[in-house]
Amino acid sequence: MAGIAQITPFLYLSKGSVASNRQLLLSRGITCIINATVELPNLNFPDFEYVRVPVADIPSAPISLYFDSVADKIQSVARKNGITLVHCAAGVSRSATLCIAYLMKYQNVTLYEAYNWVKSRRPVIRPNVGFWRQLIDYEWELYGRNSVKMVQTPYGTMPDVYVRGGNVFVPYWGI
Repeated sequence: MAGIAQITPFLYLSKGSVASNRQLLLSRGITCIINATVELPNLNFPDFEYVRVPVADIPSAPISLYFDSVADKIQSVARKNGITLVHCAAGVSRSATLCIAYLMKYQNVTLYEAYNWVKSRRPVIRPNVGFWRQLIDYEWELYGRNSVKMVQTPYGTMPDVYVRGGNVFVPYWGI
């Protein structure tokens, strides 16, 4: 279905409108919904646990403050055989950023690999430049090295994955 993407067997990413489709969420086995917006309310269906990540989709927003807590929550839900949906408004920047951070922390992949995996599952993702900077810093914190760097282009500063192209990834999770 358009708007929702399975990232791992226990993690989905979507746009905000998907979070209002209770039947779809139940059919996917969703048990926890992480709402990475300031603008969309939690619907508080009794079937789901809700977590709010109040971050605006602007480059200066401190999304990295939530990398560890969101990754830990996704992992905790998975350990209990639950499934987490991470959504923002469009399913492009905030939710993708949080899924990428989770993959780096718990699936032991580089930022480059995590980005390419999530993009292969949901091609519209495009974290904003500020979120990229925070992901690059997080990768350094986790691994002491970086697989992605910011570069100057005629269109401004952006991550080199946007200019080097290609989707080099290994399907780690069998989906």
